[in-house]
Amino acid sequence: MAGHGYQSGRLNLPFVGHCTFAKSPPCLDWTAIDADVAVLGVPYDMGTQYRPGARLAPRAIREASTLFSFGHAGAYDYEDDTVYLEPDKVRMVDIGDADMVHTDSEACRANTEAAVRAILASGAMPVVLGGDHAISAPCIAAFSEHGPVHVVQIDAHLDFVDERHGVRYGHGNPMRRASEMDHVTGLSQFGIRNVSSSNRQDHDDARAAGSTILSVRQVRALGREGVLAKIPDGARYYVTIDIDGFDPSIAPGTGTPSHGGFLYYEVLEIMQGLASKGDVVGIDLVEVAPPYDPSGITSILAAQLLMNMIGFVFKAREG
Repeated sequence: MAGHGYQSGRLNLPFVGHCTFAKSPPCLDWTAIDADVAVLGVPYDMGTQYRPGARLAPRAIREASTLFSFGHAGAYDYEDDTVYLEPDKVRMVDIGDADMVHTDSEACRANTEAAVRAILASGAMPVVLGGDHAISAPCIAAFSEHGPVHVVQIDAHLDFVDERHGVRYGHGNPMRRASEMDHVTGLSQFGIRNVSSSNRQDHDDARAAGSTILSVRQVRALGREGVLAKIPDGARYYVTIDIDGFDPSIAPGTGTPSHGGFLYYEVLEIMQGLASKGDVVGIDLVEVAPPYDPSGITSILAAQLLMNMIGFVFKAREG
């Protein structure tokens, strides 16, 4: 048992110590990032059209992640019979948050992009804790010198609005902005359903830009392998997960809940397959809004999903 850290060192229970993501070491000098994964918070919700609160998500997700982060030298998965996130194989740091300038959304976007560029310059994979979905546009923009990338999106909404009343960088626009970037080769948009943020023309424009769009029911009809077959093989994938892609029965803490969403394993299994299909080079998770979920299960879902995804990515790279 000593090899698993149970009998040596501090017990380090979830409620003890500094609240970094997965209790990973902090690295606040962004010119000295030395890790495989760098976790960045973007506490921004000025892009939302309805209920705010996503600015509080990075702290909440970090706190939730401590539940899965003590007493182990990696995480053993019984079903896969594999140890994920072994410390000697996956080095992870938490670099804190991009600086937010209240009322100045342009400065917030610039600071976000600069932070992701610093991570990429170090050679680490960025894992970004939003914030509303507007933060994905600057995150993806940061890959301009590290492309090409294919964007894989889990979301209830298409987020392909071009412009409304001069707004081009709200949380309904990020996939349209991404499609305009030269280094983005296409999009796979899964979970789109119900009364949406985008009209018929936006859907037509998304398909014309190279997007594959599937609803939750279409994903279920195809099954995991059928969905993975819709995604280009051997690509470099940027994954963006909007928590409202999940059903509000398991993810109530979001500003724009949409019933009929995914359950946990539906998304997890697609992500596990994706990690082996190509190279996942960046991840963001957005739209968690803790004030609407006193139980905290939405933040726990976000943290658990991200930790599993990081494990899948680096286990696939070992292979």
